[in-house]
Amino acid sequence: MQRRNLLLAAAAAGLPAAASMLNIAARGAKGDGRTLNTKAIQAAIDACAQGGGGTVFFPPGRYLSGTLVLRSHVRLHLDAGAVLLGSTNLADYPATVPGFRSYTDVYVNRSLLYAENVQDIAIEGRGVIDGQGARYPHGPYLVRPYLLRMIGCRDVGVCDVTMRDSPMWVQHYLNCDNVAIRGITVHSRVNENNDGIDIDCCARVRIADCDISSGDDAIVLKSTADRVCRDVVITNCVLSSACNALKLGTETNGGFENISVANCAIYDTRLSGIGLHIVDGGTMDRILVSNLAIHGIGAPVFIRLGNRARPFVEGGPRPGIGKLRNVQIRGIEATGASRIGCSITGLPGHDVENVTIENIRAVFAGGGTAADAARPIPEKPEGYPEHHMFGVLPSYGFFVRHARNVRFRDMEISYADREERPGFVCEDVERLSLDDVRIAAPAGEAASLVLRDVRDGVVRACRPSGRVARYARVEGARTADLVFRGNDFRLARQAVETAPETPAQGVLQAENLAP
Repeated sequence: MQRRNLLLAAAAAGLPAAASMLNIAARGAKGDGRTLNTKAIQAAIDACAQGGGGTVFFPPGRYLSGTLVLRSHVRLHLDAGAVLLGSTNLADYPATVPGFRSYTDVYVNRSLLYAENVQDIAIEGRGVIDGQGARYPHGPYLVRPYLLRMIGCRDVGVCDVTMRDSPMWVQHYLNCDNVAIRGITVHSRVNENNDGIDIDCCARVRIADCDISSGDDAIVLKSTADRVCRDVVITNCVLSSACNALKLGTETNGGFENISVANCAIYDTRLSGIGLHIVDGGTMDRILVSNLAIHGIGAPVFIRLGNRARPFVEGGPRPGIGKLRNVQIRGIEATGASRIGCSITGLPGHDVENVTIENIRAVFAGGGTAADAARPIPEKPEGYPEHHMFGVLPSYGFFVRHARNVRFRDMEISYADREERPGFVCEDVERLSLDDVRIAAPAGEAASLVLRDVRDGVVRACRPSGRVARYARVEGARTADLVFRGNDFRLARQAVETAPETPAQGVLQAENLAP
């Protein structure tokens, strides 16, 4: 009956039926939590592979082990009540240098579960993989093993298991194809760098129905070599992180293409809800994000094109400035965002391109001052990309700089405490559109919207939420073809204020409701 249930579970997961099943207890493994079972479990894995493949079964018990090397056509099934317990002795994790080289060589050469250049493998069941990460020192990378590392593998399935308390990253998939991760639980906040899931230089990846609480980024896509990370779907996940919930970056050498994120709940996350970064060359292209419910966050959205320009191998050439384009973010309800605000920033001469943000309602902490609004924001081209990298932004909602073809539609932003900053500040933007955007009016003399050196822009069907000294302030000698059309300015003392250096012919108003 047990074998039949395993076969049915494999079929439901879309995995091939196992040809045989080996019980690790029958191979001498002891589930007492003290006996080191590395040799017994590895012997079961090897025997299963030599027999043509099948399932290695972990019955209830606590099985202490060092590194286990996975083989092609072998599935590990951890039954309910089974715990694969990582040894706390670093000597039980032999160092391994993979054939596929990437920047992660700096981070790791040890893991509890390891696979390289194998296919048709799976880890499944209602059991637990526990790395006992609290018993490792904090600090240096290479003395803390990962729970799971797969490199150059194909047809990988990870289903239903719980992973907890990793000494380092929880799971790392590098240069893999056709990866399905479904219904897993990750809880790892006991050490540093506890990323929940790292997808790195992979193709055709599906992540669904996962519950992740991590001390570092919850789900992060990386490109730590010159291979594009592409064709990835993330859906129906619940995420909490001491860093970012969903991130593309920080390593970006190969870039990212065709990424879709949908239907996720994010809570108690210190940094950004969705972070999109290109800083080590590479191109980010065709990114879709939709339907996020967020509470307790640093910033709902953070988008950054920078120039850290770090090679992915020692002595390699420094990459040039990459590209970040074709991003759509739709359907976000966010409360409890910090006072810093969201930002979309490129570099002078290197714009973020084609970004659409729509159907968003976000409540920020507020508390910004007039001094915050007037503070110059440095470029920081080489800075590490985090939402707080510029400090408190000059706008409480969105700060946009060095961008082209940016659209905000059907949005409402507000704040909790007194706020003296504009809701939006857009600087050096070509082809900007604000359509049906409601901005909670700031206090004092601040405008709801500041546009500086905006070319070919339109503000349409917008109105302030509450009385405001002026709705918009337009600045910059390069302002051109900026149109305010069909807006409701009745709650503004002044509709549009134009700075002295702004060309009079650069701003056009038509069909607005006057103050």
